[in-house]
Formats: sequence, C-alpha cells, structure tokens
Amino acid sequence: MPTIFFEDFMTGSVVEMGPRPVTAEDIVAFAAAFDPQPMHLGDDGGRAAGLGGLVASGWHTCAILMRIIVDESIRDAASMGSPGVDEVRWLKPVRPGDRLTARRTVLEMRISKSRPELGLITFRFEVLNQSREVVMELTSPLMVGRRRPPNAPA
Repeated sequence: MPTIFFEDFMTGSVVEMGPRPVTAEDIVAFAAAFDPQPMHLGDDGGRAAGLGGLVASGWHTCAILMRIIVDESIRDAASMGSPGVDEVRWLKPVRPGDRLTARRTVLEMRISKSRPELGLITFRFEVLNQSREVVMELTSPLMVGRRRPPNAPA
C-alpha cells in the first residue's frame, strides 16, 4: 500500500539516497551480461581504452541508480511508471570500490490533463561517488498517483 503520493513532493526539494558499493565482480558480471566491452570486463581493457583500469558501464550506473531509487523512494510511493528518460549524461568513470549515492531534485510538477488521477514529476538524479563528484546525471518524469484523485469518494 503506497504511503507517498504526488502531493508529498515539492518543486525544488532535494533528497539524498544511498550509498551503494560497487565491486569489480559486479562490474564484470553486469558487463558480461549486458555491455561486454573490454573496458568493462577487466583492467587491461580499461587501460587500453585510456581509462586507467576497469570501469563500470554507464548502463550499470543507471541500473545502480534505479536500485537506489526503488529501495529508498519508489517502493513506498504510488509510482505509476515513467514515460521515458529525457537525458542521461555519464560524466566520470565509476570504478571498483566506489560508493555511489543519489541526489534527487524535483524540477517540475504538474497534474496530468488526460489522467487527473496522477501527477507528473520531473526529477533530476545525480549519482555521486564517495568524493562527492557527480559521475552521472539523469533527468526523467515519473507518474505518481494522487492521494485523493478528482471525483474520488471522500
């Protein structure tokens, strides 16, 4: 049963979530299954790519962010999915031993005109490493149910 609804968010609010550790084993396992480029499969491939060693796939970083979001936000929310992602930027490599946190900022909120039982909230997610460097940015709207939709019984 959801405990967080559209009305519980506020434009401009910022929340930090995490951390989540990243291991070499996680990086290689994800890459082997989904992004088997050499820089994601071992130190030699990362050095050959000029990255100084093994680095996580950007898609792995997206998956880690999604896990943090679900664990610390969406699981308790009246989430109704997302119509897509507006932008993703990978800014710095994610390496074994990094501890990633996510910073969620509410950029915009509006009630859906076609489905007034839900609101659309546009979030900017920043993924930070343990040195507080932003390694990834992602902007996406999320559909969130309203606490008491129009015409709902009181």
